Amino acid sequence: MEYEIVHLSRDKWKGTIIPIKYTTDKYYDVLVNKTDKGFTVEIEKKDFTEPVSHTPEEYDYPDKLYEDHWEHAYAWGVFVQKELVAAMETDQELWSNRLRITELWVSEKYQKRGIGKALIETAKEQVRRERRRAIILETQSCNVNAIDFYQHEGFGLIGMDTCCYKNNDLIRKEVRLEFGWFPKEKVKLKREEIEIRMETEDDWYSVELMTQHAFWNKHHLGCDEHYLVHKLRQDEDYLPELSRIAVVNGEVIGAIMYSKARVVDGTDTHDMITFGPLCVEPKWQGCGVGELLLKETMSLAASKGYKGIIIFGEPEYYPRIGFKTCDNFNITTADGKNFDAFMGIELIKGSMKNIKGKFYEAEVFDHLPREEVEEFNKRFPKLKKLRFPGQWD
Repeated sequence: MEYEIVHLSRDKWKGTIIPIKYTTDKYYDVLVNKTDKGFTVEIEKKDFTEPVSHTPEEYDYPDKLYEDHWEHAYAWGVFVQKELVAAMETDQELWSNRLRITELWVSEKYQKRGIGKALIETAKEQVRRERRRAIILETQSCNVNAIDFYQHEGFGLIGMDTCCYKNNDLIRKEVRLEFGWFPKEKVKLKREEIEIRMETEDDWYSVELMTQHAFWNKHHLGCDEHYLVHKLRQDEDYLPELSRIAVVNGEVIGAIMYSKARVVDGTDTHDMITFGPLCVEPKWQGCGVGELLLKETMSLAASKGYKGIIIFGEPEYYPRIGFKTCDNFNITTADGKNFDAFMGIELIKGSMKNIKGKFYEAEVFDHLPREEVEEFNKRFPKLKKLRFPGQWD
């Protein structure tokens, strides 16, 4: 079945009732016993004497999208012939660095077609992008199909509330159960476990594909950084002698591309370098690949006499490697601005002390026509364009 997951905006979908309903002939019986040594909890799947149904109509407060108490909610949906047939909402639990799935619904007619799994994968991708430590969600002890589905997707039981809905939840066999999913802990790669080298023409497609994966849907729908890599190689300002790729077991997992830049102060021009993109295949992100690439090429650049590097980059990442905002160097953008993402670093102590002016990078960074990017995308397996929270309007 072909379908597309799309963002459901708060302005349009706030207050929309999510018609979660189900019928079950089984339940998980929750027994809490007080003992001399504390408590014991038993949870066992059992049969109802006759099927039990739950619908939105039986509740005073049915599930709705963008409830006021979910301050950071973000919702996605699936449509079939303009009809909403599935939805998921998440909310960032900032104090504990977890992501909560507040709503997950697939119309009964479209269940068991992979839609629920795709929505869960979207939540897992949000966790990866936001570097959260877990996904959590709730369901009821009588919603056996949901419980079995969550377990199949890697969730485990992490808690319960025996009086969440009413005071007799245990008796009614409708106990709130909390489930959690935890990303695999990343292990830092050692230098000897990774090959860092110049790329060859045989690497070009793999590098572009990896770059596409690294930036897809990161700054806008889709990405153009992989096309930038393609164009940069043909540019007179490209510096292949500094650029490097990272390879593990024959797989290209990262790359850093350098090019010439300059700082202009009136009639004075100071030669500088910049890099971009610096990227890592998503499954290898968090393993220290980018830092290994950066530190090795910075040493190489210093040995070749380059004074410093100026970049536009992520302010949460680069300062820990020593980058500072460019106002520390009396350097601004071409239009005279400074901001957190505009950073630089001296390759030799004091080497940028007497440099000031406006920064200019290679023109290729400003000339990536959208129609050319879309045509270039046809060389690669098709990826879905999808909005994630907090990235762009």
